[in-house]
Amino acid sequence: MKRPAWTLDARLKSDTVPVTSLAMCEVLLMNDARYPWLVAVPRETGLVEIADLPDQAQQQLWREVDRLAKVLRQVAPCDKLNIGALGNIVRQLHVHVVARREGDAAWPGPVWGHGRAEPYADDRLQSLLALLRQHFDNASD
Repeated sequence: MKRPAWTLDARLKSDTVPVTSLAMCEVLLMNDARYPWLVAVPRETGLVEIADLPDQAQQQLWREVDRLAKVLRQVAPCDKLNIGALGNIVRQLHVHVVARREGDAAWPGPVWGHGRAEPYADDRLQSLLALLRQHFDNASD
């Protein structure tokens, strides 16, 4: 029996913009200008929890999340990185990497569920995507 093709959850698709593809994950930018915010989504059907992955795949996921964190800190210097895999609303396994600054819209609380997203202006979005892609292209796995 053929496995269904991987697809991105509809809510993630509507809330994000594609940045790049890594060995295991799609990298997305949350379309919320209040916070520099990347999301790593493993391209495997049916994953819900990190614990659903075999050890080697978990290690690969964390290597890729670490890469997101390093790129995000280069592009958006911050006071603290928030990294989490909540999945309470979107069940598809995904890991958030959020650059936080003291005094940002949700500081010091979590960004999840805080106010309404403020989409990037198109020119800012395009320049941020170009910068992120450049950093991903120049970073090693």
